[in-house]
Amino acid sequence: MRDVNEKDWKLFRSKLPGWQEAYMEKLVEDYKALLSGTENASEKYWALAERIRQDKRSPGVVLYDVRRSRMEIHLLQLLRCKVIQLQDLEDFSEELRERLAWIMGNV
Repeated sequence: MRDVNEKDWKLFRSKLPGWQEAYMEKLVEDYKALLSGTENASEKYWALAERIRQDKRSPGVVLYDVRRSRMEIHLLQLLRCKVIQLQDLEDFSEELRERLAWIMGNV
């Protein structure tokens, strides 16, 4: 297992709440669009309920077992679910950014 750079770990912990808040704001906008559709109220209600059921499991909403040893895994989850992009990691170490970019390019 790789040692996690202290600066990267502190940065991750400070940025995670903002990334999640921005992602949830996007979800709220998606829900608004869904609710303003032309379908019947019951169709909109059940569609929204299903969306929320799925979305509440996203790493953009909640991350379980957040600890230093899982930071890279969490970053990969956030990248894969499009909560963040590689550009959002510009303040992180070059080594971490390159490793994550390589993994994302080879998945």
